[in-house]
Amino acid sequence: MTRIVEDEVPGDDHDWRYYRKRPVVIQAARVRQRVEVETREGTVVAEPGDYLLVGVEGEVYPCDADIFEKTYDRVVET
Repeated sequence: MTRIVEDEVPGDDHDWRYYRKRPVVIQAARVRQRVEVETREGTVVAEPGDYLLVGVEGEVYPCDADIFEKTYDRVVET
């Protein structure tokens, strides 16, 4: 097993390629109070200011505000 530290990109033995995140539209709401969410990976806490997202399979999961705001753009409904 190889051990990888999160801020160190491993060498060429992993066959790195570039990918773009798919432009999928999701639902999201900003959290106003601390919320515990039971996810597939276990209980995750969303703090005020974070977002709750509904994924493409209907799953609900939290996302830190800074990550959400770097990753998603609001869609204007028509």
